[in-house]
Amino acid sequence: MTYTIEKVTTLIGARRFGEHVARIGFILADSRSLCFPEETLFFALRSERNDGHHYIPELYRRGVRNFVVTEVPFNRETDYPDANFLKVVDTLEALQRLAERHRDEFNIPIVGITGSNGKTMVKEWLNQLLSDDLFVTRSPRSYNSQIGVPLSVWLLNEHTQVGVFEAGISQVGEMAALHDIIQPTIAVLTNLGDAHQENFSSKEAKCKEKLKLFRDAKVVVYNGDDELVGRCVSELKDLKGERLFWSVADKRAPFFVKAIEKKAQTTEVTYIYKGEEHRYSLPFIDEASVNNSFACAIVALTLGIGANKLGERMRQLEPIAMRLEVKQGRHGCTLINDSYNSDINSLDIALDFMNRRPDHQGRRHTLVLSDIYQSGMTTHELYEEVGRLCRQRGVEKFIGIGEELKKHAASIKLSEEYFFDNVDELIGSDVFKQLHDEVILIKGARRFGFDRLTELLVRKVHETTLEVNLNAVVKNLNRYRSFMKPETKLVCMIKADAYGAGSVEIAKTLQDHRVDYLAVAVADEGVTLRKNGITSSIMIMNPEMTAFKTMFDYDLEPEVYSFRLLDALVKAAEKEGITGFPVHIKLDTGMHRLGFDPQKDMDELIKRLKRQTAVIPRSVFSHFVGSDSDDFDDFSARQYELFRLGADRLQAVFDHKILFHMDNSAGIEHFPDRQMDMCRLGLGLYGINPRTNETLDNVSTLKTTILQLRKVPAGDSVGYSRKTILERDSMIAAIPIGYADGLDRHLSNRRGYCLVNGQKADYVGNICMDVAMIDVTGIDCKEGDSVEIFGDRLPVTVLSDIIGTIPYEVLTGVSNRVKRVYFQD
Repeated sequence: MTYTIEKVTTLIGARRFGEHVARIGFILADSRSLCFPEETLFFALRSERNDGHHYIPELYRRGVRNFVVTEVPFNRETDYPDANFLKVVDTLEALQRLAERHRDEFNIPIVGITGSNGKTMVKEWLNQLLSDDLFVTRSPRSYNSQIGVPLSVWLLNEHTQVGVFEAGISQVGEMAALHDIIQPTIAVLTNLGDAHQENFSSKEAKCKEKLKLFRDAKVVVYNGDDELVGRCVSELKDLKGERLFWSVADKRAPFFVKAIEKKAQTTEVTYIYKGEEHRYSLPFIDEASVNNSFACAIVALTLGIGANKLGERMRQLEPIAMRLEVKQGRHGCTLINDSYNSDINSLDIALDFMNRRPDHQGRRHTLVLSDIYQSGMTTHELYEEVGRLCRQRGVEKFIGIGEELKKHAASIKLSEEYFFDNVDELIGSDVFKQLHDEVILIKGARRFGFDRLTELLVRKVHETTLEVNLNAVVKNLNRYRSFMKPETKLVCMIKADAYGAGSVEIAKTLQDHRVDYLAVAVADEGVTLRKNGITSSIMIMNPEMTAFKTMFDYDLEPEVYSFRLLDALVKAAEKEGITGFPVHIKLDTGMHRLGFDPQKDMDELIKRLKRQTAVIPRSVFSHFVGSDSDDFDDFSARQYELFRLGADRLQAVFDHKILFHMDNSAGIEHFPDRQMDMCRLGLGLYGINPRTNETLDNVSTLKTTILQLRKVPAGDSVGYSRKTILERDSMIAAIPIGYADGLDRHLSNRRGYCLVNGQKADYVGNICMDVAMIDVTGIDCKEGDSVEIFGDRLPVTVLSDIIGTIPYEVLTGVSNRVKRVYFQD
């Protein structure tokens, strides 16, 4: 669906500047995702840390001619002669209003889903349950924010028969806008957890905010066994919809769960819906999946999916991959695995993801795509659109799998195209054998068996992997940003290979979210980032004198902590003819590790800085010794006084602004009045609260697999030096991880444990270089099953506490031979 620019102007109540004739089919809030400039309307959104108005010149150069702004460029007629500027008071409100007016065009069932977690699972499962009968338009991945919801609702089109949209909130006042945009006819609350609780006065306040989505809905779906939710629903004065809550305790519930029987790999659910008893089998056994299935069942039944059909489809539900997997492939390839669903909107998002990764530039972009089902379009229209997306998003090689793609090969129109009936045919072809040095996006319906492609293309390094959740990095980043003043800048620490998580992918994510500085330990780490497309400012915390030329060549800004280092750096810069090279002055206020003395050294430091022009102080900083503990608050106060003494003297002799920074992760939260110009985020970014040692959003999960199971009788020993003597007949599993991978030997002999299928399994015997043994007696497991060393269910802090160290050491100790697998929402 498209709108004339005149219609859009009216819908958002804007004042129009410019007379360019245009029809709008795409709305854009992030300049990096531009695809079809001629039909795009760009909303110049303002945030605490960025301003979309800055990207107007670049977008105009790239062909965009329609902009929603709060300020019209003063040189509009000369620099933007063909542009339309729609001036509004607030561009975010205008974006939301346009989506709301677009939603008004549709008199169809719309499902709105909120909750602390489970939203994406319920949304994707509903798509699987409904899409054989109805054309479903749904939120792409986790587009559930104040910006994501309007972008999602905009996807509604003339083919849509039901819409399914997530609504995520993090503070009071956000749900009202999302409700007006979604206008759900069916509203679902998945559950009420602790996420974002810090932004609400109570759990009840958060519940009431989420339940604003229920207003005006014809049907509301929620957990009737949650006492708080039930009470808040009963207090809603304007709730007119039918209350279809589920319960495992209340036989009067509209959806009464009569029985839950868990088997090895499935769960049998017996339920009574509106007086009739039925059953379904779910191919999952975890509590979250079982509970989310209740909401899905109610919505599907409400939308006319019969109980028998529901039972058939519940049995076929597939795991939800809510993230794109980035993996190292064979022969120099990088794989982006999205082989979990196939529709036109998710294809565009995946192509955008591939196109935006800095390290992917300069290598051939390849798409492996299966037939797309249930698009709502004719096959001709569908594959014409696929071809157009491929050309706009920079795909150079296209590999199509399926009969329909083969029939419409002429629609793709790329210079290099290959088509196969099935995956087996591709695997046996020369095309597959000749894949090398490419970025390969694998996107397809699960029925085509694309998991076999991924298995063959992934470089086999080690059966032990470190899974890194990039979405969790962003959540932790935003958590700490919420403690900071909007104008305060942020340095993110990614030294030690981003605390073991892998600096390149972490840096790309942070760059995408526009942090002000990245900080690494040595110049070589900075060079690696630059060679992988990182353009952000990079600070070198431990510069080596042999690396000055490298720092100059790659724009890496060194810390300066001594006169010897300063003099050598100035001399090297002068030799290269460099002036005004930025440096970061470190003051020692009590750590007594590195730095200038703010009481004794300032006169000499200022003298040396002022008598040269090769380097210039960009920032001055120090370290809090004990911001993680209230016990050191008096010492921290003295540190801050010393820092300001030296920093203020330095600033007084320079005309340019020098950035002051001292708050680390703990300080950001504990000392908000000491944020100054910039803060440094380290351990908190990786999911550990340094003040409480609690896990925030977990970033890194170290996993391995069971290699072999062996029955060992009581009285026998396990491992080198016979350190563990078994007291009972036991089942011992060998796992391919050892101290060479970073598994600390101090966990040996039942001091530590891992998780096998969610249950504790002690390490027995001494941990070896490449293998460890664990006691899985009484645990239902088999060879090949996954083992969690640390992660979502076993926090890394548990291991660090057992061995008497800090989480930093455990995280950074994971060997580089352990394959990193990255996930991106």
